[in-house]
Amino acid sequence: MRIAEMNWSMVEARAAADDRCVLPIGSVEQHARLSLCTDMILAERVALEAAAPLGVPVFPVLPYGLAAGFAAYPGTVTLRLSTYVGLIEDLLDSLYRSGFRRILVVNGHGGNTPATTVIGEWLNGHADASVKMHDWWRAPKTWAKVQAIDPAASHASWMENFPWTRLADVAQPADPAPRVDYAALARVGAPAKRAMLGEGNYDGLYQRPDADMAALWAVAVEETRAELAGGWF
Repeated sequence: MRIAEMNWSMVEARAAADDRCVLPIGSVEQHARLSLCTDMILAERVALEAAAPLGVPVFPVLPYGLAAGFAAYPGTVTLRLSTYVGLIEDLLDSLYRSGFRRILVVNGHGGNTPATTVIGEWLNGHADASVKMHDWWRAPKTWAKVQAIDPAASHASWMENFPWTRLADVAQPADPAPRVDYAALARVGAPAKRAMLGEGNYDGLYQRPDADMAALWAVAVEETRAELAGGWF
């Protein structure tokens, strides 16, 4: 259930009956030949599909995150860590004031990991709340499915290439990208990262058959739904 399809009194009634909600968070950053909005698209979509049969409200995706490493790629938008910390705190405070006590944060971007620490500190002051940070693509069952399909998979590779993240009339390279040297990448700034990465695929094929992607997506939705269904507090 999209928050966009609710008014304030509907939210008040829903939170009183069921205090669960979902907050998707993503990033706007380079994804080789895929959409710059890949991370936010995937986080919001998996959240909506997972929550739909449960009737749990899904807030609009937070599009911007921590993407300083890709700052040299045009179109990338990144927040300072201090900005991001305050933003996550403000969002959690707002959801709490609305009556939600069980909050699933569905994350679509690995760079947003510092939000986990923010959530932990926030929970210290909100003992009656439970918040989960769910990195949908590397959750155990979903990641196992990725590895079963093709272990050469990473940022901007086939594993993020779904019909809803690829761009019309943009062809994908046939040859796989070589695996990036992660250690070397970590010790240089954004311009040098761009020089090392080229188009931006970290490892593997750029695209796989849609049947593979549908199978992966089904696992991701089911695993996200399971996070909503139980395991709170």
